[in-house]
Amino acid sequence: MADASVLDDALEDEEYGPPAARLRLSRRGVVVLSAAGALLAGLVCWLVFFSAVLDVRSVAVQGLTDDRLTADQVREALGDLRSGPLARVDLDEARHRVEAIPRVAKAEVWRGWPHTLRVKLVERKAVAAVRTDDGKFSQVDAGGVSFATEASAPAGVPVVELALGQQANESLAVIGRPELVRAAITVAAGLPQDVQGRAGAVRVYSYDDIRVQLSGGATVFWGSAERTDRKAKVLTALLGQKGANYDVSAPDAPAVSG
Repeated sequence: MADASVLDDALEDEEYGPPAARLRLSRRGVVVLSAAGALLAGLVCWLVFFSAVLDVRSVAVQGLTDDRLTADQVREALGDLRSGPLARVDLDEARHRVEAIPRVAKAEVWRGWPHTLRVKLVERKAVAAVRTDDGKFSQVDAGGVSFATEASAPAGVPVVELALGQQANESLAVIGRPELVRAAITVAAGLPQDVQGRAGAVRVYSYDDIRVQLSGGATVFWGSAERTDRKAKVLTALLGQKGANYDVSAPDAPAVSG
């Protein structure tokens, strides 16, 4: 029996080798695997960030509403961000460049792997047009931002007109023209949806006397730009009645006449 045990130990040592040898082989394997992993990671990094394999090849633009702002204009604004590895594009910088376009109110930019830079934007919407000193019309959004100037006012957008009386003119040192224009824009932006397209002009006679001229000939006496939301709701209810004049200047006591 003793001889058999000795023989078994000899066979085991011959098959597996000494423990130290097995440990050295395991460490060597770890080193090899680590080196291979590092090499693979470096290769992937080079492919993604430095090679032309995943370059930007196209820019996809969403959110355009008409031909006043085109996809080519958006691509041009991106400039050098349209080339090079997609992974290295500075998305914040790309967004800032798109939002610097006057007609763009807001933009989002993200990567569309493997080769597309994607842009989704919201265009500014004109709520009023203000006549400039040279006779053109500056389009203004609800936030009071002027973003385009054209020879005529866009269809369906009311024109802001200052028709100041003597007292209002004498008060310009206190309430200047810019403040009066801003008040008119606030009124234009707050008009009910079904009225916005019918409003031909928003006329300012004084800070407390703003009137909306509707395309059918009716006049809305708005008063000041204060409580515009409330006045808009009251006007919606009043328009169910026939009349030439709708007075919402005191929204708790509105009137229809004519």
